[in-house]
Amino acid sequence: MADVPLETETIGGRQCYLYIADGTTTLLIQPVDSHDRSRLDTEVAALRGLTTTPFSLVAIGIDRWRDELTPWSAPSIFKEKPFGDGARATLDYITDTLLPCCNERWGKKKTILGGYSLAGLFALWAGYNTDCFDAIAAASPSVWYPGWMEYADTAAMLCPAVYLSQGYKESHTKNKSIAGVANAIRHQHQLLGTQGIETLLEWNPGNHFAEPDHRTARAFAWCIGRILS
Repeated sequence: MADVPLETETIGGRQCYLYIADGTTTLLIQPVDSHDRSRLDTEVAALRGLTTTPFSLVAIGIDRWRDELTPWSAPSIFKEKPFGDGARATLDYITDTLLPCCNERWGKKKTILGGYSLAGLFALWAGYNTDCFDAIAAASPSVWYPGWMEYADTAAMLCPAVYLSQGYKESHTKNKSIAGVANAIRHQHQLLGTQGIETLLEWNPGNHFAEPDHRTARAFAWCIGRILS
Protein backbone atom coordinates (compact mmCIF):
# COMPACT_ATOMS: atom_id res chain seq x y z
CA MET A 1 0.00 0.00 0.00
CA ALA A 2 1.41 3.39 -0.94
CA ASP A 3 2.19 5.93 1.73
CA VAL A 4 -0.98 7.52 3.09
CA PRO A 5 -0.62 10.95 4.71
CA LEU A 6 -2.16 11.76 8.05
CA GLU A 7 -5.14 14.09 7.91
CA THR A 8 -6.61 15.95 10.87
CA GLU A 9 -10.32 16.62 10.86
CA THR A 10 -13.07 17.50 13.32
CA ILE A 11 -15.91 15.01 13.09
CA GLY A 12 -18.97 15.53 15.26
CA GLY A 13 -17.10 17.95 17.51
CA ARG A 14 -14.15 15.61 18.13
CA GLN A 15 -10.64 15.86 16.73
CA CYS A 16 -9.82 12.83 14.60
CA TYR A 17 -6.68 11.70 12.81
CA LEU A 18 -7.26 9.89 9.53
CA TYR A 19 -5.23 7.60 7.31
CA ILE A 20 -7.54 6.90 4.37
CA ALA A 21 -6.20 4.51 1.71
CA ASP A 22 -7.62 3.83 -1.73
CA GLY A 23 -9.21 0.41 -2.10
CA THR A 24 -9.73 0.06 1.63
CA THR A 25 -11.59 -3.06 2.70
CA THR A 26 -11.20 -2.57 6.44
CA LEU A 27 -11.77 0.43 8.72
CA LEU A 28 -9.86 0.62 11.99
CA ILE A 29 -11.17 2.79 14.83
CA GLN A 30 -8.76 3.68 17.65
CA PRO A 31 -9.06 6.09 20.60
CA VAL A 32 -5.73 7.87 21.16
CA ASP A 33 -4.26 10.33 23.63
CA SER A 34 -1.37 12.68 22.82
CA HIS A 35 1.24 9.95 23.38
CA ASP A 36 -0.54 7.48 21.10
CA ARG A 37 -1.08 10.24 18.54
CA SER A 38 2.68 10.85 18.34
CA ARG A 39 3.22 7.17 17.48
CA LEU A 40 0.51 6.75 14.84
CA ASP A 41 2.95 6.98 11.93
CA THR A 42 5.06 4.18 13.42
CA GLU A 43 1.99 2.08 14.16
CA VAL A 44 0.62 2.43 10.63
CA ALA A 45 4.03 1.63 9.10
CA ALA A 46 4.32 -1.46 11.31
CA LEU A 47 0.82 -2.59 10.36
CA ARG A 48 1.61 -2.20 6.66
CA GLY A 49 4.48 -4.59 7.20
CA LEU A 50 2.13 -7.15 8.75
CA THR A 51 -0.71 -7.19 6.22
CA THR A 52 -1.19 -6.72 2.50
CA THR A 53 -4.84 -5.83 3.03
CA PRO A 54 -5.64 -2.16 2.31
CA PHE A 55 -6.89 -0.53 5.50
CA SER A 56 -7.85 2.91 6.73
CA LEU A 57 -7.48 4.18 10.28
CA VAL A 58 -9.57 6.76 12.08
CA ALA A 59 -8.03 7.68 15.44
CA ILE A 60 -10.22 9.58 17.87
CA GLY A 61 -8.51 12.18 20.04
CA ILE A 62 -9.14 11.55 23.74
CA ASP A 63 -8.45 14.44 26.11
CA ARG A 64 -9.60 12.91 29.41
CA TRP A 65 -8.07 9.42 29.29
CA ARG A 66 -9.26 8.34 32.76
CA ASP A 67 -12.83 9.42 32.13
CA GLU A 68 -13.75 9.06 28.45
CA LEU A 69 -12.66 5.40 28.18
CA THR A 70 -13.78 3.92 31.50
CA PRO A 71 -17.25 2.33 31.81
CA TRP A 72 -17.95 3.18 35.45
CA SER A 73 -16.51 5.36 38.16
CA ALA A 74 -13.76 3.90 40.34
CA PRO A 75 -11.17 5.16 42.83
CA SER A 76 -7.77 5.97 41.38
CA ILE A 77 -4.98 3.46 41.84
CA PHE A 78 -2.31 6.01 40.92
CA LYS A 79 -2.88 8.62 43.66
CA GLU A 80 -4.53 10.86 41.09
CA LYS A 81 -8.13 11.85 40.41
CA PRO A 82 -10.70 9.03 40.32
CA PHE A 83 -11.73 7.28 37.12
CA GLY A 84 -14.92 8.47 35.45
CA ASP A 85 -17.74 6.79 33.57
CA GLY A 86 -17.49 8.36 30.12
CA ALA A 87 -17.14 5.19 28.04
CA ARG A 88 -20.83 5.15 27.12
CA ALA A 89 -20.65 8.66 25.67
CA THR A 90 -17.54 7.73 23.69
CA LEU A 91 -19.15 4.57 22.33
CA ASP A 92 -22.32 6.47 21.43
CA TYR A 93 -20.18 8.96 19.51
CA ILE A 94 -18.53 6.14 17.56
CA THR A 95 -21.74 4.26 16.72
CA ASP A 96 -24.08 7.23 16.21
CA THR A 97 -21.79 9.87 14.69
CA LEU A 98 -18.41 8.60 13.54
CA LEU A 99 -19.35 5.33 11.83
CA PRO A 100 -22.33 6.80 9.92
CA CYS A 101 -20.03 9.57 8.70
CA CYS A 102 -17.38 7.07 7.61
CA ASN A 103 -19.94 4.86 5.89
CA GLU A 104 -21.37 7.79 3.98
CA ARG A 105 -17.98 9.04 2.81
CA TRP A 106 -16.15 5.81 2.04
CA GLY A 107 -18.80 3.10 2.03
CA LYS A 108 -19.49 0.50 4.68
CA LYS A 109 -16.39 -1.54 5.55
CA LYS A 110 -15.44 -4.34 7.86
CA THR A 111 -14.80 -2.46 11.10
CA ILE A 112 -12.34 -3.15 13.90
CA LEU A 113 -12.26 -1.25 17.18
CA GLY A 114 -8.95 -1.34 19.00
CA GLY A 115 -6.58 0.43 21.30
CA TYR A 116 -3.87 0.21 23.89
CA SER A 117 -4.09 0.20 27.70
CA LEU A 118 -7.34 1.89 28.82
CA ALA A 119 -8.29 2.21 25.16
CA GLY A 120 -7.91 -1.57 24.93
CA LEU A 121 -10.22 -1.97 27.93
CA PHE A 122 -12.68 0.39 26.28
CA ALA A 123 -12.60 -1.71 23.11
CA LEU A 124 -13.31 -4.86 25.14
CA TRP A 125 -16.19 -3.18 26.96
CA ALA A 126 -17.59 -1.92 23.67
CA GLY A 127 -17.60 -5.50 22.37
CA TYR A 128 -19.92 -6.42 25.24
CA ASN A 129 -22.23 -3.51 24.45
CA THR A 130 -22.67 -3.44 20.68
CA ASP A 131 -22.52 -5.87 17.78
CA CYS A 132 -21.45 -3.29 15.19
CA PHE A 133 -17.74 -4.28 15.19
CA ASP A 134 -16.34 -7.25 13.28
CA ALA A 135 -13.37 -7.64 15.63
CA ILE A 136 -11.87 -6.14 18.78
CA ALA A 137 -8.12 -5.44 19.05
CA ALA A 138 -7.33 -5.07 22.76
CA ALA A 139 -3.57 -4.55 23.13
CA SER A 140 -2.43 -4.72 26.77
CA PRO A 141 -5.95 -3.83 27.95
CA SER A 142 -6.35 -2.57 31.51
CA VAL A 143 -8.21 -5.64 32.76
CA TRP A 144 -6.98 -4.75 36.25
CA TYR A 145 -9.66 -2.04 36.26
CA PRO A 146 -11.75 -2.18 39.46
CA GLY A 147 -14.81 -4.36 38.92
CA TRP A 148 -13.83 -5.44 35.42
CA MET A 149 -13.50 -9.17 35.97
CA GLU A 150 -16.78 -9.31 37.85
CA TYR A 151 -18.38 -7.58 34.86
CA ALA A 152 -16.76 -9.89 32.30
CA ASP A 153 -17.80 -12.95 34.28
CA THR A 154 -21.47 -12.23 33.64
CA ALA A 155 -21.46 -10.33 30.32
CA ALA A 156 -21.83 -11.81 26.83
CA MET A 157 -19.34 -10.78 24.14
CA LEU A 158 -21.20 -9.61 21.03
CA CYS A 159 -18.16 -9.42 18.75
CA PRO A 160 -17.07 -12.67 17.01
CA ALA A 161 -13.28 -12.12 17.23
CA VAL A 162 -11.16 -10.62 20.02
CA TYR A 163 -7.40 -10.20 20.21
CA LEU A 164 -5.72 -9.84 23.61
CA SER A 165 -2.11 -9.18 24.53
CA GLN A 166 0.06 -8.39 27.49
CA GLY A 167 3.73 -7.87 28.29
CA TYR A 168 5.45 -10.57 30.34
CA LYS A 169 6.58 -7.99 32.90
CA GLU A 170 3.35 -6.02 33.26
CA SER A 171 2.48 -7.77 36.51
CA HIS A 172 5.94 -7.09 37.98
CA THR A 173 4.89 -4.02 39.94
CA LYS A 174 4.45 -2.95 43.55
CA ASN A 175 1.00 -1.61 42.72
CA LYS A 176 -1.27 -4.32 44.13
CA SER A 177 -4.15 -3.39 41.84
CA ILE A 178 -2.06 -4.02 38.71
CA ALA A 179 0.00 -6.94 40.02
CA GLY A 180 -2.84 -9.37 39.28
CA VAL A 181 -3.13 -8.33 35.64
CA ALA A 182 -1.52 -11.52 34.27
CA ASN A 183 -4.12 -13.74 35.93
CA ALA A 184 -6.83 -11.33 34.85
CA ILE A 185 -5.88 -11.44 31.17
CA ARG A 186 -5.70 -15.25 31.25
CA HIS A 187 -9.15 -15.35 32.81
CA GLN A 188 -10.47 -12.90 30.21
CA HIS A 189 -9.11 -15.10 27.44
CA GLN A 190 -10.69 -18.20 28.98
CA LEU A 191 -14.06 -16.47 29.30
CA LEU A 192 -14.07 -15.52 25.63
CA GLY A 193 -13.13 -19.03 24.56
CA THR A 194 -15.89 -20.49 26.69
CA GLN A 195 -18.38 -18.23 24.90
CA GLY A 196 -17.23 -19.51 21.52
CA ILE A 197 -15.43 -16.29 20.56
CA GLU A 198 -12.45 -16.63 18.23
CA THR A 199 -9.66 -15.24 20.35
CA LEU A 200 -5.91 -15.06 20.78
CA LEU A 201 -3.84 -14.09 23.82
CA GLU A 202 -0.36 -13.01 22.76
CA TRP A 203 2.47 -12.37 25.21
CA ASN A 204 5.10 -9.73 24.46
CA PRO A 205 8.55 -9.01 25.91
CA GLY A 206 8.81 -6.14 28.36
CA ASN A 207 6.50 -4.16 30.59
CA HIS A 208 3.39 -2.15 29.79
CA PHE A 209 5.34 0.66 28.14
CA ALA A 210 7.36 -1.44 25.70
CA GLU A 211 6.55 -0.75 22.03
CA PRO A 212 2.83 0.06 22.33
CA ASP A 213 2.72 1.12 18.66
CA HIS A 214 4.02 -2.25 17.45
CA ARG A 215 1.78 -4.17 19.87
CA THR A 216 -1.26 -2.28 18.61
CA ALA A 217 -0.23 -2.96 15.02
CA ARG A 218 -0.03 -6.69 15.74
CA ALA A 219 -3.45 -6.56 17.37
CA PHE A 220 -5.03 -4.96 14.32
CA ALA A 221 -3.15 -7.29 11.95
CA TRP A 222 -4.55 -10.39 13.68
CA CYS A 223 -8.06 -8.97 13.56
CA ILE A 224 -7.76 -8.11 9.86
CA GLY A 225 -6.66 -11.68 9.16
CA ARG A 226 -9.60 -13.14 11.09
CA ILE A 227 -12.39 -11.09 9.54
CA LEU A 228 -11.15 -11.49 5.98
CA SER A 229 -10.25 -15.18 6.15
